[in-house]
Amino acid sequence: MNKKNLYRGILSFFIAGIFIFTGIGVWAQQKPVLGTIIIDPGHGGIDPGAHGQFSTEAAVALSVSLKLGKALAAELPESKLIFTRTTDELPGGLNNIHDALRYRADLANQAKGDLFIAIHCNASGSRAGGWYAKRVVGYKNRTVWVGKGSKKRKKTVRVPIYENYWVKNNMHGTETYIWAADRTGYKGEAIQSTGETGENVEDSSNVLDLNSPEAMIRAQLYEKKYFGKSLLLATLVEEEFVKGGRVSRGVKQRNEKGIWVLQATGMPSILVETGFITQTEEEEYINSEKGQEEIVTAIVNAIKRYKASLEGGITPVQQASSVNSTPEPVQPVRADSTGTH
Repeated sequence: MNKKNLYRGILSFFIAGIFIFTGIGVWAQQKPVLGTIIIDPGHGGIDPGAHGQFSTEAAVALSVSLKLGKALAAELPESKLIFTRTTDELPGGLNNIHDALRYRADLANQAKGDLFIAIHCNASGSRAGGWYAKRVVGYKNRTVWVGKGSKKRKKTVRVPIYENYWVKNNMHGTETYIWAADRTGYKGEAIQSTGETGENVEDSSNVLDLNSPEAMIRAQLYEKKYFGKSLLLATLVEEEFVKGGRVSRGVKQRNEKGIWVLQATGMPSILVETGFITQTEEEEYINSEKGQEEIVTAIVNAIKRYKASLEGGITPVQQASSVNSTPEPVQPVRADSTGTH
């Protein structure tokens, strides 16, 4: 082979290599960033979750989740949707809450999900709707006998007058949780970590020892790979709720019982508290067709913004630092509203 043919061969090989690597790059870019989305309706079956005056958290979470799946199928047809449950039973048809929690995480991990969204309802920890309490509204004189025997005598004393009054259970609004892998740096600044919450969650302390080597490794992996994306999506969800007129209680983090499934899933994951089932107007809202459609619209819009940010090459840290992760509460302004929700 002469030099000219050798050069031609090398050039051809080089050009072919460029096309091959370019093709690989194009394929990688076209691969959906949200190929598989896991939708997890909280509770179910023997675990109804929080109770309202006429509904349960499990029933509301399932209804909202099914509507969410339908909307995502229309908006993101390239994404595969997987539900942890589609009936009023624990995931996998199980009859043990702890086993069902593991099933949720295992299902998501085996499916190699790109996003995990748990749907829940909040609860204040007090009686749904409200309760009666007593207060002092004045005093009156009362004659009583004091002393014994020859020293017994009458005495006038002041005694309180009590009144029963109704205390409305008025804690309301949305919250979105992420796993608190760490509270240092921008994480502590960008997320509310207040202890105030009414989330009535199952005790998952027996599911995974959070001090075990397994849990610590998972926490480290979550922090490095998924924390920023989870924070970004949670922030966008709360922003969309505020746009729709909801009261937002912000993005919050927890690394203890109740949301273990967020840390156990190897993907960005959030838990959306759609509203307080223990507040009268909000329970009516999250059970209504109108309310559930608005909840779904907010979550879908947030997911679409999240997807666009990933496709646009904006890192979760950059995006999270440029948006308000703890929106200021705003009151609904629509005249046709069912109430403060």
